[in-house]
Amino acid sequence: MNIKICILIISICLLPLTKLVAQISLQHTTCEMLENPLGIDVRKPRLAWQIVARERNVMQNAYRIIVASSAEKLRAGEADLWDSEKVNSNASIHVTYDGKALNSRDKAFWKVKVWTSAGESDWSAVNSFSMGLLNYKDWPKGWIGFDRAFPWDNIKTDSRLSARYFRKEFQSVKEIKSATASIIGLGLYQLYINGKKVGEDVLSPSATDYTKNVKYNTYDVKAYLQKGKNAVGTVLGSGRFFAMRQNEKPYKIKTFGFPKMLMNINIVYTDGTSANIDTDDSWKGTTDGPIRASNEYDGEEYDATKEVTGWNNTGFDDSKWAKAEFVQEPGGTMEAQMNENMRVMNTLKPVSVKRLADGRYILDMGQNMVGWLQIRVKGSKGKQIKLRFAESLQDNGELFTANLRNAKCTDLYTLKGGETETWDPTFTYRGFRYVELSGYAYQPSVNDFTGKMIYDNIKTVGTFETSDALTNQIFKNAWWGIAGNYKGIPIDCPQRNERMPWLGDRGAVAYGESFLFDNGRFYAKWLTDIRNAQKEDGAIPDVAPAFWRYYSDNMTWPGAMLLVAEMLYKQTDDVNAIRDNYPAMKKWLAYMQDRYMKDYILTKDSYGDWCMPPATIEEGRGKSADKKYPSELLSTAYYYHFTRLMIDFAKVSGNDADKKDFELLGDKIKEAFNKKFYNDKGYYASNALTDNIIPLYFGMVPKDKAETVFKNITYTVEVTNKGHLSNGLVGIQWLMRCLNDYGRPDLAYTVATQKTYPGWGYMVDQGATTIWELWNGNTADQKMNSQNHVMMLGDLLIWYYENLAGIKSESAAFKKIMMKPEMINGLNSVNASYHSVYGLIKSSYTKTAKEFKWNITVPANASAVVYVPAGNRNEVSEKLKSIKELKFVKMENGRVIYEIGSGDYEFVVGKK
Repeated sequence: MNIKICILIISICLLPLTKLVAQISLQHTTCEMLENPLGIDVRKPRLAWQIVARERNVMQNAYRIIVASSAEKLRAGEADLWDSEKVNSNASIHVTYDGKALNSRDKAFWKVKVWTSAGESDWSAVNSFSMGLLNYKDWPKGWIGFDRAFPWDNIKTDSRLSARYFRKEFQSVKEIKSATASIIGLGLYQLYINGKKVGEDVLSPSATDYTKNVKYNTYDVKAYLQKGKNAVGTVLGSGRFFAMRQNEKPYKIKTFGFPKMLMNINIVYTDGTSANIDTDDSWKGTTDGPIRASNEYDGEEYDATKEVTGWNNTGFDDSKWAKAEFVQEPGGTMEAQMNENMRVMNTLKPVSVKRLADGRYILDMGQNMVGWLQIRVKGSKGKQIKLRFAESLQDNGELFTANLRNAKCTDLYTLKGGETETWDPTFTYRGFRYVELSGYAYQPSVNDFTGKMIYDNIKTVGTFETSDALTNQIFKNAWWGIAGNYKGIPIDCPQRNERMPWLGDRGAVAYGESFLFDNGRFYAKWLTDIRNAQKEDGAIPDVAPAFWRYYSDNMTWPGAMLLVAEMLYKQTDDVNAIRDNYPAMKKWLAYMQDRYMKDYILTKDSYGDWCMPPATIEEGRGKSADKKYPSELLSTAYYYHFTRLMIDFAKVSGNDADKKDFELLGDKIKEAFNKKFYNDKGYYASNALTDNIIPLYFGMVPKDKAETVFKNITYTVEVTNKGHLSNGLVGIQWLMRCLNDYGRPDLAYTVATQKTYPGWGYMVDQGATTIWELWNGNTADQKMNSQNHVMMLGDLLIWYYENLAGIKSESAAFKKIMMKPEMINGLNSVNASYHSVYGLIKSSYTKTAKEFKWNITVPANASAVVYVPAGNRNEVSEKLKSIKELKFVKMENGRVIYEIGSGDYEFVVGKK
């Protein structure tokens, strides 16, 4: 049997105990092994594998996993940690390790074989995972740092703090078997051993509320060590720990302290002995290094004349450095970071450099991007190069910086002189397309610069292309915006003095993002951040981690907790996303009900349909969108929707006793809602588009009124709006699916492809390369006008995949797929793919006046129901197998429906 087993093992952080979740993500059509994860604190990890087979209809019916303490034992078949023996099950994801207890630093090697409908497989390749520091006592005794500012710092007005440099030398005289380094460097760190940077991560670790939890990273450092003398060096930057603008509004901004570090290097020798290199006051440190200041808002100041060669290598004279000081720990629980760190994920070359007055230049990257700019420069010692960043230009060619507010977004580089110097920032990033260059004594070239795109090391798992160029560009803009705003937390924007993880923004778009990116671990971590930010009384903030103390109490922002958990369960079958967060969800709903519900109407809202488009582009010119229009309709409808979700969550998480309570409460809310907000003319409240879409899509409209309400919706879109949307952040989450599911995919396509205001196509027509914060982002007040926000994507990406491409999960994690692409006049082809946890799913079709051709791929251990557009069965043929051998289900509304198993298919529809 030609079956290949692909082992993948990935970890997700879910408190109180972390679980190793098998979120499988492969880029394009490559089946690859992920790196063996190090330093997890999951005592019972969950394992997963993918079955890759050429045969059709391959379903797993049994598996066997063996786990050993060494690769040698595993190859010999000695499963000294666990032998599951043959288990009759089709489970190939979320299979829990059930072997011997694992201790700190233990390493486990495992492989799997399966029995399928096509036969028995060989053993998979060997994979491994290792445990981190599971107990508090495993860590060193002391955090080190300098809990004070230095003369060249300015922390009273600008949060301008120099980086901390630490070093230590040690001996290693034996042959090394293994070595790992576990580090918590707050707010951000870089780690060096013997002069070499360890790993490819940047801007590590992921940010948290450091009083609740702090993340550690573990690296295999054997290859960095040498026999004899070794040196370890670290650099600590401010990050979110030394808060940006911390003295600006102390009532609003949460602060944590000065940068600090805790680290253990564990070395195991071939003779069985071991040694630990720990942080303590034997380390040496300084703040008088080249990084003079750095933060996310203002940028980085680097003085190359302060560089000291060899500070992170052996033999350096650190006699003038200070003794490292023991400092207080931040207070949060120390946890292994299960989500990916950031890396340089892409590079771009500028498209032009243009001269301005006074010897300044404007560099154009050609793309609004997130990351930093590497420069190559030559000049005299002490000469300073200034780099100012912005998303767009003014009409006179100067940088447009008004939308940055008081974020300086400026890098300063002081040359050491001599040969050509190359420099990258270390502890900052920004959102930009344009850079103003000053300080040059010559005309710089585009070849002197490289844009480095930085985001979490999350694989792109979805592709999407159509015959419509505008749709393709909108999809591309969405990709750039989503990726760039993955920063260990889901920030709203990357450029101005905000960059906060607003719940409302990502509650709106996380589901759609999941078709593009393997973001399961990322969002599981964020659910923990939200849970940690919940107050004792049940209140959930609008921003989590709560770097800003915003607890405004509403349904649509904190409700992201339920929407993201639902997404993780639906897309990846991660039951823990529901189970671990269920108590917090229930507590929050009870809090809102007790505090704000009157006669089953939820009376508290904060934002309304945030950032609705002005009626015309001129009407919104120069006006701020920062206006709130609270809506009891929205808050009540969302509470009802959440009762429906909680019914499902209660069942999934084993809280069946709660189901009846949520059913009864929801029924009463629905009755009160219709009594208060429904108008006898067939619409809700003032007949605003969102006010009608929300109750209809949430199933609150009485059945005999649904058709009338939908007619009002289509009238608003087609006639009043002339084919355009008129939704803000809340309504745009449901618009496309509502139009589609009630029979108007054509109208959804019209909305999605408008080049005139307002719409996604209008942004493209105005030159956008990402998604704007505002529909009228080119004319609105400048102070709230991000040109790289993802919140207004709403459910567009969901509609692209589920309805245009026809890739939709019929059961959790795409175990069963519903493939029903909408046939849109004017859209002649769609080519999409998505890597589910079971493997690659493809849907690619072309249509002409005479023929419809549809290529489908279904992964092994999954199945699909396909809706082939045809007038009758005789029009359908299937190239690779007799159509008669496929399971015909029925004819329905111009579709021939088949059930198919895994494999590749080509359906052709045409007159015979």
